Amino acid sequence: MAQFINLTPHAIIVRLADGTDITFPPSGQVARLDEYPSRPMGNIDGVTILSRTNFGEVIGLPQFVTEGVNYIVSSLVAAQVVRLDVFSPATGPNDGALRNDKGHIVAVVALKATQNSMENYGE
Repeated sequence: MAQFINLTPHAIIVRLADGTDITFPPSGQVARLDEYPSRPMGNIDGVTILSRTNFGEVIGLPQFVTEGVNYIVSSLVAAQVVRLDVFSPATGPNDGALRNDKGHIVAVVALKATQNSMENYGE
């Protein structure tokens, strides 16, 4: 059976088709993108405006693939890698994420791959 290690700072809950929830607790390690400092560009009506965020390399994601081990990362991190063992919660507007009455996501119904082929994934 495949193992998922959650490299985000919060629990990820996946709601299966039968209504069962699988919770992936945070592992204590967080994969993130290195961030270069923003610089002040000026202000608008007293509100400081900073330059856009520029991201660097992925930090905190194991470099080597271990058979049977998969990682859950943020969509920002997932967008920077193409690996068979890295997934992100499916939280896009058409992904069917479940929200509470305040609009906060309480569960997802799927994980997103970092590539567009299922050829190497088991069913």
